[in-house]
Order: sequence, then structure tokens, then C-alpha cells
Amino acid sequence: MQKERAQLQRVVTLWQKFRSAFDDLDILFEFAEAEPEEAAHEREIEKELARLEDELAKLEIATILGGETDPNNAIVDINAGAGGTESQDWAQMLLRMFTRWAERSGFQHQLLDYQPGEEAGIKSATLLVKGEYAFGYLKGETGVHRLVRISPFDAAKRRHTSFASVFVSAEIDDEIVVEIEDKDLRVDTYRSSGAGGQHVNKTDSAVRLTHLPSGIVVACQNERSQIKNRATAMKLLKAKLYEMERLAQEERRAEASSDKTEIAWGHQIRSYVLAPYRLIKDLRTRYETGNVDAVLDGDLDDLIKAYLLKPKEATSATPPR
Repeated sequence: MQKERAQLQRVVTLWQKFRSAFDDLDILFEFAEAEPEEAAHEREIEKELARLEDELAKLEIATILGGETDPNNAIVDINAGAGGTESQDWAQMLLRMFTRWAERSGFQHQLLDYQPGEEAGIKSATLLVKGEYAFGYLKGETGVHRLVRISPFDAAKRRHTSFASVFVSAEIDDEIVVEIEDKDLRVDTYRSSGAGGQHVNKTDSAVRLTHLPSGIVVACQNERSQIKNRATAMKLLKAKLYEMERLAQEERRAEASSDKTEIAWGHQIRSYVLAPYRLIKDLRTRYETGNVDAVLDGDLDDLIKAYLLKPKEATSATPPR
């Protein structure tokens, strides 16, 4: 009940900001009509129109983010695909992209697990993004991300295609119960291998949990205490199980409807092309941008908005191969 009230209050607050911007614009139009020769009025109107458009977009998104876990923190799992160093380097680029997005958006972030690649990049990483509606904004990033570029690891300077998968789940609170039996768990401990040599433990404090029925594997190594790492890993596992069940329910509903859609998280959702041309294209919304460097530096807002504001049947449809 308290969470629902907070969600409604957020929408009301954004509506009040929108009305305020609209009222300010109305006053500026009155000034412009009274003093048509004053150029400053036109500049102010343009400024207020931009503010009004921004507030309207926020209001639209706020009405969309009404899911039970949309207000929660987000857990971002990144895994390199097949392809060795190429894909591992791409996975690290994605980790940086999401980290920079969190910083630009005013969210806190914490690296919970980090498995470095043999030569460069990462095999996998788990990033916790903390802040109001972090999951709501990032949930559309779940899927396979494809990179096309001239390889920095190829002496012949050939073009390579790399893949990495992203799975975003909501950090769940005590209000949501996910039952996990001890017999369904395999627990492994090992030494931390995270970035930053001063934090690498000399004891087996890192914890890896394998959920045997589903095959889901989670790990945590950011704490020096094995007990704390296990508790965090259990949170990650519950969050991932909950999100996979939510996606499965969406898929079952889609199959039962007249428009059969594909919601599986293992499907390609976005292409990042750095050569022979520069273009990022979301395969669900058809949103495109040539500003590749900005996106890889964390400027994801337009891609996120395009996904959230697109009709559901369009965003969940099977992307082209």
C-alpha cells in the first residue's frame, strides 16, 4: 500500500510540474502578444516549450512505470558471448556504458561481481544500480547486444561481430516472497578476482550459488565476509528467479492473445555498428542514432524513452534476425 501511494504521489508531482510549465508558457505568450517587437519573449517561449516537452515526457513515462517492481533498484548482469577476447572486451564496454548511465542519471552503483577475461575485458559482471525507478528505466535493456567494429585485437584490421547478453532484474524487498529450498542450491566459495588489487581477498570469501532446477548461477565477491557475500548472492538469485518468472508469465499471456510475440531475454535487441558506418539501432522500436560515442558513454535516455513509450505490441515483437 505504501509503495502504491508513493507511485501515485510521483505521478501527481510530475503533473504539478507540467501544469506549472504550461502556466508559465501561457504567461509568456501574453507578454509576447503585448510586446511583439521584444525578441527576448521568443527566446523565453522556446526555452519554456523545451521544458514543457521534457516534463510531458517524464509524465508519460511515470504513468507507464506502474509495475510492482518498477520503483526498485536494478541488478544488471552482463555476460560475454562466444568469441573470446572480442566479446569479453564488448562486455566490458557495456559495463562501462551502464555505469556511466547510472552516474549521469544520479543513481548510485555498486559492482557485486566481476570476472575478468583472459586477455582483456570481462567474462561477466553484476552491477547494482540504486535509485528510484532504476529497474523501471533499465528493464528494457534485457537481451542480446551486438557490436560490429574493426577489431583492435586483429592485426589484419578485419571487421568483427561480437555479442554480449544483458539481464536486468529488480532487487526485491521483503514484501515479495521467493521460496528457495536448500536442496535446490549448490554453494561454491572461491577467492575474489575483482578489479582493484587491494580488494582481492586471500581467503575464499567469494560465493557462487547455483540454482539446480533452473540452472541459474549468481555470484558475489564485493565483500570481505563470506557470510555477507552469500546473503547478497541469495538476494541476486531471488531477484533473477522472480524476473524470469515475470517474463515467462508475459510470454504465456502473449501466446494466449491474438498477437503471438517473443519476449525471451536471449534475443537480440540492439545493434551497435562502428564500421563501416556508425549507427546504433534498437531492433524493437526502430529507434536509430548516429551518435555512437555518446551512447557508449552512457547517454541511453533516448533509447530508454523510445522503448518505454512504444506500444507494448511493438516492443515485445520478435526482432529481425
